[in-house]
Amino acid sequence: MKRVLLAVLVLLGTAAPARAAVWVTNDRTQITTKIGHKFVFHTRITNRSGEPARGLLAHLNVADLTGHTYVDPEDWSSNRTRYLPPIPAHGAATLTWKLNAVNAGKIGVYIAVLPSSGAPVPPTTSPTVRVRIRDRKTLNSGGILPLALGIPGALGLLALSVRSSRRR
Repeated sequence: MKRVLLAVLVLLGTAAPARAAVWVTNDRTQITTKIGHKFVFHTRITNRSGEPARGLLAHLNVADLTGHTYVDPEDWSSNRTRYLPPIPAHGAATLTWKLNAVNAGKIGVYIAVLPSSGAPVPPTTSPTVRVRIRDRKTLNSGGILPLALGIPGALGLLALSVRSSRRR
């Protein structure tokens, strides 16, 4: 029955639904990092069909898991959509996703694979990668502490030396 449906879709010039042909997995389920750092994970898209999988795209999605973290996906990754080359029958493709930890909080990242034709079929999605981004608390943010303490100290010493030179 699946072969007949696939043959009908091919004859009609419509890509087979991504859901029927591919399996999407990630190389990890959770990541912990700090705000301002970059992190990477890999997605494997496996073609479970006996025919090459063509005309697919993979899209990176970023979602706040707590309702407290502002998420603008373009800030997290500038390369969120990948147009996939044909994946051979029973073959696989691996994608590397590089993201920036923009805001502290807990976010979920997942990949949706769907036909690039825009056919109205449900996408095949990967499991969620849970990302915990810790806030970076630092006393010396950007190396400013020596400057913030040094300038007032230097001015104080200058004022004392001027005052003592006037007394002489």
